[in-house]
Amino acid sequence: MRDSVLYFSTAACWLALSALAWRAARATAPAGAAPGAAFRLEGVLLPVALVLHGMLVYSGVLTDEGLNLGVSNSISLIIWLTVAIYWLASLAVPGLASIQGLWAPVALAAVILQAFVPSHYLVRHGGDPLFTLHFAIAMLAYSLFIVATMHAVVMLAEQKWLHRGVMPPFLRSLPPLLEMEALLFRILFAAFVLLTLTVVSGLFFSEQVFGRPLQFTHKTVFGIISWLIFGSLLWGRYFRGWRGKRAVYLTLWGFAALLLAYLGSKFVLEIILHRG
Repeated sequence: MRDSVLYFSTAACWLALSALAWRAARATAPAGAAPGAAFRLEGVLLPVALVLHGMLVYSGVLTDEGLNLGVSNSISLIIWLTVAIYWLASLAVPGLASIQGLWAPVALAAVILQAFVPSHYLVRHGGDPLFTLHFAIAMLAYSLFIVATMHAVVMLAEQKWLHRGVMPPFLRSLPPLLEMEALLFRILFAAFVLLTLTVVSGLFFSEQVFGRPLQFTHKTVFGIISWLIFGSLLWGRYFRGWRGKRAVYLTLWGFAALLLAYLGSKFVLEIILHRG
């Protein structure tokens, strides 16, 4: 009963935030208008939704037998981390607050998935600090890359609407495009450092972390491919001045490889092949 109430409360918060975001996207208020009651309500609801969602993730992932990292739990955890990162970033860069609403329906879908799709991929780590560190770094890296990918998509939309000479209401408060691009590369650099630590720990400490020697599965291969794509992008940025659409599209390609490496393998094993 307690879990049902928690699921319902969390879903209700994300649903309300989705409705507020939809209304804000259709608003016709002039640029520079003062935030209305909807934005004040969102400022209260978002932290509440994050706390409730965090409780769901905690109860779903942490079990007496180990970590339950099935596909639905993993997606819910990564989305929760992503929204939390975006919320913290919006406190430092207020202009980003206008696109937080884009995450509300995604978070709602993650909660529904966690509620109705059982997770059955148990990782027994025995409290090994090396595994805990590897896991935390990997989750932060994935979440930061999702933030970077969403950021890149918003940049594409912002560029498109700028060429049209008109901006939708929810994009008007965004920072200038050059500032958005600089922020994108700061996010990518932090995510790349974390991904490098994840890849290194997987390559050189596989037996200590996972209890078995390294195996070059498609997950490992796609993880290395994504690392190479993001590494090339950062090299091109700082030594060749790459920017604009090239940077955005390379970000999307790198994230696609990362998605195939992690969630793609989980989806195939658990949902299609029904293997834990």
